[in-house]
Amino acid sequence: MPLNQNLYPSCCTWGPENNGDNHCRYKTSGRAATCVSYKKIPKGSETYLERTVASVGPISIAIDASLRSFQHYHSGVYYDSKCSSSHINHAVLVVGYCVDKGVPYWLVKNSWGTRWGDHGYIRMAKNRGNLCGIASFANYPVM
Repeated sequence: MPLNQNLYPSCCTWGPENNGDNHCRYKTSGRAATCVSYKKIPKGSETYLERTVASVGPISIAIDASLRSFQHYHSGVYYDSKCSSSHINHAVLVVGYCVDKGVPYWLVKNSWGTRWGDHGYIRMAKNRGNLCGIASFANYPVM
């Protein structure tokens, strides 16, 4: 199945704004780096995820974001035992980890804008059985 280019506005601009000619105006000369490959983090390993965040930086992950408790998160360390580690449906970015009042958490940047959560971020409970699948589908680019 071909990719729907409308889903990738940062790569190409298609449609009426380009006079409808469906010609990609992306110029490779403007890119900062080239992704050579990517590395997967062992499925379900929060320990390895922690090591990778510490040594590499932000890591792309996929989680279960279907629960209302997640969708309406505002503050604090998020934990909901109903959050699935196998019903994965949303991509986010782990940018760090810390401890709040003795509770370890992952700092995760969402794509729903700064009006969601804590200015676009959520603190997700760490080492709680791969909460929401936080370490189920984690990877990062090799440049």
